[in-house]
Amino acid sequence: MIFAKGIKKSYGSLDVLKSVDVTINKGEIVSIVGASGAGKSTLLHILGTLDTADAGELLIDNTSIRQLSATKLAAFRNKHIGFVFQFHHLLPEFTALENVCIPAYLAGRSPKDAIQSAQKLLDLLKLSSRINHKPNQLSGGEQQRVAVARALINNPSVVLADEPSGNLDSDTSKELHQLFFDLRQQLNQTFVIVTHNMDLANMSDRKIVMKDGLIS
Repeated sequence: MIFAKGIKKSYGSLDVLKSVDVTINKGEIVSIVGASGAGKSTLLHILGTLDTADAGELLIDNTSIRQLSATKLAAFRNKHIGFVFQFHHLLPEFTALENVCIPAYLAGRSPKDAIQSAQKLLDLLKLSSRINHKPNQLSGGEQQRVAVARALINNPSVVLADEPSGNLDSDTSKELHQLFFDLRQQLNQTFVIVTHNMDLANMSDRKIVMKDGLIS
């Protein structure tokens, strides 16, 4: 699903990634762990095409990212990559249903199709009774589950999560972690998760440990 080779990234004189090789298989749940400053989030952002490597090769679902124009890259990202961040980034003026629909609208899907898909996902995530609630009417765990539904709305090739439970209490974190595995079982979804939560990391199929810009 993801093939990355020789990924390098520097900011000024600071070498953040020093030739990183990563392969992620379809349906795999992989965690990326390491101390702060090890390069975890930078690598995730490059794998998610939110940032560009200075050098190296990146293929996602057999598509070479370097070959895409900015416009085609934005369309590819919207269709093939879902994102879940530490802070849910839901738009406060929209309901849960409307927030989930936004990436589908950006992909050019009809309102009827988007709403039907969003309703199915919110039902799957046990949020069917909350679809008309705005973010400030939802608990932290519910907000993050809405964010997961939003990440899944376009049936992406892979979901990238950056500290997805970092803003949640321990019980809610466990529920979110289990959700990833349930979604893998039900949808054969691929997840790459940057986390400091070792419980989640140890549950994963594979744990990638980063240190000083390299995979150790």
